[in-house]
Amino acid sequence: MVSRCANPGCAAPFLYLHQGKLFRMESEARFVSTTPASTDPDSKKPARRVEYFWLCRDCAAEMTLVFKKGVGVTTKSLAPAQPAAS
Repeated sequence: MVSRCANPGCAAPFLYLHQGKLFRMESEARFVSTTPASTDPDSKKPARRVEYFWLCRDCAAEMTLVFKKGVGVTTKSLAPAQPAAS
């Protein structure tokens, strides 16, 4: 259940869908057995895990959410990277 902004640096509470951006993310597939007592590896199929995340209006204007394998869901800036000044 979504309760607050997915940005770790923001504590905005989730109140309404129109006050930000909702993300539906599928995490890494895990294999589950198609039969409860089966030990046959061929009887396993990938199970997708779907989670919902929300960015408040202010955070959604500056960033988006991305899924990184092994890490999970993280924020990513929408602003293009600025070259270092010399």
